[in-house]
Amino acid sequence: MNIRGQGQGPPPVPAAAAGMMDGIGVPVAPNPINRKKGTGVRAWLLLDSSGQKQVVEAGKHAIMRRTGLPARDLRILDPLLSYPSTVLGRERAIVINLEHIKAIITAHEVLLLNSRDPSVTPFVEELHSRILRHHQVQGAAAAAAASDDFKLSKVYDSEEGQSREGQDEDEDLDPVGEQVKAQSKQNGIQNGDGMKILPFEFVALEACLEAACSVLENEAKTLEQEAHPALDKLTSKISTLNLERVRQIKSRLVAITGRVQKVRDELEHLLDDDDDMAEMYLTDKLQQLHSSSASSINDDDVDNDHHNQLDVDDRHVYIIPPEISLEEGGAAASDDDNQHDDDRLLVGVSRDSRASTTYSTTTKHLDVEELEMLLEAYFVQIDGTLNKLSTLREYVDDTEDYINIMLDDKQNHLLQMGVMLTTATLVVSAFVVVAGIFGMNIHIELFDSNITGNGEFFWTVGGSAAGTIFLYVVAIAWCKYKRLLE
Repeated sequence: MNIRGQGQGPPPVPAAAAGMMDGIGVPVAPNPINRKKGTGVRAWLLLDSSGQKQVVEAGKHAIMRRTGLPARDLRILDPLLSYPSTVLGRERAIVINLEHIKAIITAHEVLLLNSRDPSVTPFVEELHSRILRHHQVQGAAAAAAASDDFKLSKVYDSEEGQSREGQDEDEDLDPVGEQVKAQSKQNGIQNGDGMKILPFEFVALEACLEAACSVLENEAKTLEQEAHPALDKLTSKISTLNLERVRQIKSRLVAITGRVQKVRDELEHLLDDDDDMAEMYLTDKLQQLHSSSASSINDDDVDNDHHNQLDVDDRHVYIIPPEISLEEGGAAASDDDNQHDDDRLLVGVSRDSRASTTYSTTTKHLDVEELEMLLEAYFVQIDGTLNKLSTLREYVDDTEDYINIMLDDKQNHLLQMGVMLTTATLVVSAFVVVAGIFGMNIHIELFDSNITGNGEFFWTVGGSAAGTIFLYVVAIAWCKYKRLLE
């Protein structure tokens, strides 16, 4: 891993150039190594537990060595690949891929990949402020715990000096005193109000969850504010513009619902699996690992002292008397040495077995209630966002159903109008038949005006028109009787 500003590199840059700041306010030193394209080296923003910011340039293998993550977990953070929202707990790190946040959280630091993204800058500032507050509170709690330990030890020493006569009783009380001191040290991870301070990894995880849930909630709220007026306008007037606007809103609704559903499913999966939550206790695992290592070292020292004492006892007890022959003494010494070698071998095997099983058993006795409460809070929040989107989706579906009903009603009116026009065309066709018959070139007395006059012509035209109207009324009445028309 190459840290900017370290190692050998090109000639020094001027002070004005060295004081340049990147997009998030972190000083960036000149790159000492000439990078080549395609090497996979990316800029990571590193925030340690004390709140220090630093931009480091590292490749995939350097990050793997630093965090202990496999290559498949780093692919989740690759911006060139499309992976859904994921929260993974590993042995030494937590991988976060939530919306715009791509980070690796360890017990002492946070590595952000896309820290220069404008959408990530507010999250970086919020995370930095939280880490600073956590560092200050933790320092104050440690100082208070140290003062309490000093007072307890002082009181305990004074009481011990006053009870020298009962030395045996004092020796029996020593474990009690150690228990009191251990309890005071345990209380040292609490603040002044008696509330337990979250580990560093949970502080960073909470910031990531809050940022992701807040972004999704804000998008859902914005979409809801835009959707209701557009849907109401479409209800009042169905037009191409209103339909296009509702179509875009529905597309955004489907996309946001999918993202929220993925985050909710991920949190639900973590809450259902205690082993996955136990993997995220990075600080506790380190403390248990250190305590187990220290206890194994102490056990080894005790075993060595015990065997040394056995050697001394053997030298004092198993002294070869003069009356025993040299061969018998040599055989006895040889058997004794073999017994000591077997004891040392058993001690070494037990030490190796403890070292191999220490890390695997650290997560079996962790209480995941603290992390479970943290995840449940954001699960409830993201579930509320999902319910809000579901309600909006139902409103959109109801609007679509209402519009379809309106369109069906208009279509029914058009069909009725078509029936009426078809009926009118039919009865008019009967009148046209009468006109066609009288239009033939046939000589009859009805056409002879000198004989009949014009009266017959008007009676014929009037009778045909009256008959046509009568047929139309009868046809419409019959359609209404059959409920073909309203």
